[in-house]
Amino acid sequence: MNRLTTLGISLAFAFGAGQVAAADDTMTAPQVRAALEAQGYTKVNDVKFDDGMWKADARSADGQRVELRIDPATGKVFPEDSVATLSEDDVRAKLAVAGYGNVHDVEFDDGVWTAEAEDARGKDLKLTLDPATGEVVGKARD
Repeated sequence: MNRLTTLGISLAFAFGAGQVAAADDTMTAPQVRAALEAQGYTKVNDVKFDDGMWKADARSADGQRVELRIDPATGKVFPEDSVATLSEDDVRAKLAVAGYGNVHDVEFDDGVWTAEAEDARGKDLKLTLDPATGEVVGKARD
């Protein structure tokens, strides 16, 4: 194997450890920043992809500091103070219907539901779910 290929593989493992590879329709950090600014957020910083979701710190329209979770495909913003309209049982049921098994550690935190589960191939994942719909919006290897 040549040195460039080895370096590329090493960087891919180092950067991607613990995360599911991003799909082609995943927003880039500059796109996330622009989308947040277009929605009225200012002083957007610490934009990073973590646990299958974009995360950022910003100031809301009223100047309050907020932590945000951003759907990597759609750019939908989930502020840390979002309120869940689903119960834990609702989330478990939605994950079962979506084909996930061994669902555990379901909790509402920082404006989103999170859960650990196995996909149809038996791989352990950490899932992030929309607090209103229960749709999986982020996946990372557990």
